[in-house]
Amino acid sequence: MIYLPLLFSLCFHEWAHAYVAKLRGDNTAQMMGRLTLDPLAHIDWFGTVAMPLFALATNLNIFFGWAKPVPVNTRNLKSPRSDMFWIALAGPMSNVLLAFVGTGVLWLVDKFLGATEYYQAVGRLTDAFILTNLFLAVFNALPLHPLDGGKIIARFLPAEINQKLEQNEHISSMILMMLIFMGATKFLVVPVLYVYTMMRGWAL
Repeated sequence: MIYLPLLFSLCFHEWAHAYVAKLRGDNTAQMMGRLTLDPLAHIDWFGTVAMPLFALATNLNIFFGWAKPVPVNTRNLKSPRSDMFWIALAGPMSNVLLAFVGTGVLWLVDKFLGATEYYQAVGRLTDAFILTNLFLAVFNALPLHPLDGGKIIARFLPAEINQKLEQNEHISSMILMMLIFMGATKFLVVPVLYVYTMMRGWAL
């Protein structure tokens, strides 16, 4: 059940990147068929399918995944530093938006399905949707390359420092994956659950 919210949220996240890139002047993602919510356009077979399903099948402590990054041609942007900031920010903010939408749905579920047999199942699915999107928002906002947070913070770093960080992105990627498998994502649970508890309080 939790896989479907993750799949949709990942696709919406990448669509948001593509949409804002188009607004800022680059239609590369659109030309490559990425300005869509179709999962087949965004699927990374390891990150979107194999890893999450393996985690579910083996009851791993981590449930995590990613989609193919949306291509952006900075030469089409009028102000690359500023535009890339907004394009990167669109990803985490799209998940925040979905979390708020999920909160609204949870309110509707409680109001109209509270006394029905569907309440528990729909409520659990909505809870999973909210938690998934909050986690994706927080995780992707971490100021590390290749995450969105690395591109967001680049707006405020000297160009030479950011260039070195981008050149060593493969190293930070490996470190990030090691931290994930070592369970470091558990430290994100605290802020995610804090916000989730507040949002659930608004809905119920």
